[in-house]
Amino acid sequence: MKLAFSTLGVPGLPVPEVLALATAHGYHGVELRAHPEEPVHPGLTPDERAGTAALFKEAGVAVLSLAGYARVAADGEDAPVLAEIRDLLQLAHDLGAPFVRVFPGADPDRSREESDAIAARRLGTAAEDASALGVRILLETHDSHRTGADVIRVLGPVGHRQVGAVWDVMHTWLGGEQPSDSYAALAPHLGYVQVKDIASAEDSSPLPLGAGVLPLAECVDVLSRHDWDGWLCWEYEKRWHEEAAPLPELLRAGRDHLLRLLGEAA
Repeated sequence: MKLAFSTLGVPGLPVPEVLALATAHGYHGVELRAHPEEPVHPGLTPDERAGTAALFKEAGVAVLSLAGYARVAADGEDAPVLAEIRDLLQLAHDLGAPFVRVFPGADPDRSREESDAIAARRLGTAAEDASALGVRILLETHDSHRTGADVIRVLGPVGHRQVGAVWDVMHTWLGGEQPSDSYAALAPHLGYVQVKDIASAEDSSPLPLGAGVLPLAECVDVLSRHDWDGWLCWEYEKRWHEEAAPLPELLRAGRDHLLRLLGEAA
């Protein structure tokens, strides 16, 4: 498996410094948080996009994914959601990223069936743009659709190869789903896996990998036993927790921890 980290852990850090961290600490790729407050977002000009892509190529580091914030099950008109996804897809294409991440974001007052149908309709429509640009849209296990079982209710009806899933191991755990069940649900659609660690269900402040309660060993073991050969991406949510230790000083130990888990699972 290949290892990446998310720029959510180093908010606002310029791309050259992100790449320096990746190369210094042995990471193969980076998940870019695609938000206007970050250096990489859909508002970049063509020249800025080309320059960013060139920096990654020169460093030998992959742009794993653009982590967007489109909410495909949210209330409202389809057009703004589809336009947001289209902008992400175009940016991913320009940077050479294979994936864009979207959220479910269903309204809690809507029925599950209605929310699933909204998300499936939008993803099915967006899949045509994704196919044309050679990028996959990945629905993350998150918020209203926390588990693999939740996400598969949407992806099953979509049935398009350009629409898949991100497995965020924290959210499936919080949803009470076992890693083996998460994998079984998501495996046919799995783009990559987001790993992290937290102190408890009540305290989601980010911790160094292996220092918390999340079943990282079990998740890696499930992936290894099924010969899954994709990406593990460390999403350290420093952006939302200013008190958390800086990610750069944790990156080497985090990589070593994941390599140990992979070695133990082999």
